[in-house]
Amino acid sequence: MKLKAAAEIGISAVHVKLPRTATENEVMHRVMEVNEDSKIHGLIVQLPLDSVHTINTERIINSVAPEKDVDGLTSINAGKLARGDLGDCFIPCTPNGCMELIKQTGVSLAGKRAVVIGRSKIVGAPMHDLLLWNHATVLTCHSKTADLASEVGKADILVTGIGKPEMVRGEWLKDGAIVIDCGINTIAGMPSGKRIVGDVHYDSAKDKAAFITPVPGGVGPMTVAMLMQNTVLSAKHFLQAQEPGKWNINYTKLNLQRPVPSDVTISRSCVPKPIECLAKEVGLFSDEVELYGRTKAKVQLKTIDRLQAQPDGKYVVVTGITPTPLGEGKSTTTIGLVQALGAHLKLNAFACVRQPSQGPTFGIKGGAAGGGYSQVIPMEEFNLHLTGDIHAITAANNLVAAAIDARMFHEATQSDKALFNRLVPLTEGQRKFSPVQISRLEKLGIKKTDPSMLTEEEITRFVRLDIDPESITWQRVLDTNDRFLRKITIGQSPTEKGFTRTAQFDITVASEIMAVLALTTSLADMKERLAKMVVATSRSGQPVTTEDLGVCGALTVLMRDAIKPNLMQTLEGNPVFVHAGPFANIAHGNSSILADKIALKLVGPQGFVVTEAGFGADIGMEKFFNIKCRNSGLKPHVVVLVATVRALKMHGGGPTVSLRIHWFELLQNLVLLEAGCSNMRKQVENAQLFGVPVVVAVNAFKTDTKAELDLICKLAKEAGAFDAVHCSHWADGGAGAADLARAVQKAADLPNSFKFLYDVELPIVDKIRIIAQKIYGADDIELLPEAQHKVELYSKQGFASLPICMAKTHLSLSHDAEKKGVPTGFVLPIRDIRASVGAGFLYPLVGTMPTIPGLPTRPCFYDIDLDTESGEVHGLF
Repeated sequence: MKLKAAAEIGISAVHVKLPRTATENEVMHRVMEVNEDSKIHGLIVQLPLDSVHTINTERIINSVAPEKDVDGLTSINAGKLARGDLGDCFIPCTPNGCMELIKQTGVSLAGKRAVVIGRSKIVGAPMHDLLLWNHATVLTCHSKTADLASEVGKADILVTGIGKPEMVRGEWLKDGAIVIDCGINTIAGMPSGKRIVGDVHYDSAKDKAAFITPVPGGVGPMTVAMLMQNTVLSAKHFLQAQEPGKWNINYTKLNLQRPVPSDVTISRSCVPKPIECLAKEVGLFSDEVELYGRTKAKVQLKTIDRLQAQPDGKYVVVTGITPTPLGEGKSTTTIGLVQALGAHLKLNAFACVRQPSQGPTFGIKGGAAGGGYSQVIPMEEFNLHLTGDIHAITAANNLVAAAIDARMFHEATQSDKALFNRLVPLTEGQRKFSPVQISRLEKLGIKKTDPSMLTEEEITRFVRLDIDPESITWQRVLDTNDRFLRKITIGQSPTEKGFTRTAQFDITVASEIMAVLALTTSLADMKERLAKMVVATSRSGQPVTTEDLGVCGALTVLMRDAIKPNLMQTLEGNPVFVHAGPFANIAHGNSSILADKIALKLVGPQGFVVTEAGFGADIGMEKFFNIKCRNSGLKPHVVVLVATVRALKMHGGGPTVSLRIHWFELLQNLVLLEAGCSNMRKQVENAQLFGVPVVVAVNAFKTDTKAELDLICKLAKEAGAFDAVHCSHWADGGAGAADLARAVQKAADLPNSFKFLYDVELPIVDKIRIIAQKIYGADDIELLPEAQHKVELYSKQGFASLPICMAKTHLSLSHDAEKKGVPTGFVLPIRDIRASVGAGFLYPLVGTMPTIPGLPTRPCFYDIDLDTESGEVHGLF
């Protein structure tokens, strides 16, 4: 009856049938599954629970989520009804239907005497509460009530639900009473031998009562109607509560201390919200969130599909001037700006940042969660394993490396026939190609799926990748700083039969798989990109891919969880996605597209997503625009350019900035500062090349003077910035970036003429030259012989239309890290060019740079330790 009624009015209803052998835990598990399913708005448990096992009915009923308890039977809904919170609970369907029938009589309940016979949790008890809160004077009677007939005779309204056939006689009733009979009883009768009757003797009561419900056909249909009504009401509540862009978020108030304590002290002073609470606050459904403890979670990609029709929010990228070796506080500014937009301007705001490598964490840099009162917390979780994404990349990358060397070894030691027989083994007397092998055959132009039909020539082409060892570009990786892995010899064991070669390790964040993760737009897209990664060239000049190696499917399996963005929070309780962390020099240095896309949907059209681009604007920002935005299709609204007094003094001719404060930094020197502002002016111009408004954020240090900060703001505006403000978010949290937030909000409403710097269809050399001349200020470029060879090779292999990802020093606009300010009159040397085909770019190498850092004389790990009593980590920045 319920399923039929639901179908008639357009409600999709499913009957979940469990076997009579179902245990209490199995029933609980199914209830919890429905609770977590955001597509289901109502859940009823059909009673009684018919099982061969003993089942605690109350436990099962109370396991139903109150917001889906359309039967109104959970203790929470019953408690709210008893307290009179009728607008904040589901009312049990039968009592609710009775009330609707009473209302239809037109009789006012106020002051009337009502008698309820029966005290069950389904009918009697909630009926009493409903009548009471509708201003009737209510008496509940039951099997122990003395002189029941007398009490019934005083009732203006009688509701029965005692389960005794025709117990109430007509002569008991008060003349003109309203009688609602909820009883369903079977008695002997003709001609079928049985008939259904209520608790009231209908024939004797119908002439005395003003209104009376028949049995059957009276209360039953109303019960079903109220169930449908509750389900619709539940769906309405759900849509109102989960309206995209409508956040009900509680921000954490900072307790600012002076002097500002260490980052870890501040981080531990703030108790983070349970991550599932934050997820709910920003509009994520429980079945879209995978918890990793109390402070971090992964968000499923189906969130994008659910929010597809939702307009995007405002998209802000934080970049910087050419930095000092210590950085200028882009991460801190990103977090401070989001805290200001959210906790102080009351706008929906989401930060999207990269996951830091553990190499620098234990090496020279320490943590990377922001700093001061603008941090991602808990910083220990942020800086260490997080949810294991980097480990997944390490495993996937090294599987490819192992596959390359194993394939070369087996090709060198086996005949074509032996190779074929092992690559396509006999299974139950038959050979069968795997799907990835079918793909290789199609790539070779062999349109056959039966292994027995291949010719000898086709077998040779199929089994021989014929990799040129000198062309291998794929390296093993490790997420640790280790200088002694920069050049190694592999294959020295006797079991490898003398097949040795020189190789190297890179740090994991330099892996192309990390860049793929950051640039992918879906699971299917990631699978395709992983298959296209070129690892080497054959001796005939053909690119060899992971698909050729047969390993691409396994890579997708290893990366299936890493593709989901990680949710964390700021000190002030704002949401943060921490996802992907590609190198900012040999890769594009930006967090993931997927994190940005989900965040932009969640914040709604008036909200803000703030992401950070690695290093200075000439590197991270340029790649953000030309590579990331080209892949994502997203258009940024504002560039925030971070500048500091100390860096601009350095660019004006001052000493190099180091961990030890130089006395020179403490002196006000406006002449030197103004000279150094040439670098800021150039980076503002670089941003304007893409048609996006620029706001300069001057990250203030305690040694800066007001005159210095004001001078930078003045010169920034003269250079074309929409606005320039000094910020104190490190010391003051979001409050210290409130002026910046207001400037960003205004800039985001300006007309936007975003455009790319170059057309990808231009020749490779022309694209490199455009970046060198327009962004770096070079006179021209010079291709060294190896780079010239790669231009010809990649053009021949069909990769010429990929965008360019320049790999150069971040410490200068030029290729020479010692040249500060705005170098001129230089020619940019291109030493080599490499292809990240899966990620989707070519990366020219400008000069030399290590792809795995080394450890200094005194690494950070000297200070890192674990308190075995409290479990606290010490020494992380």
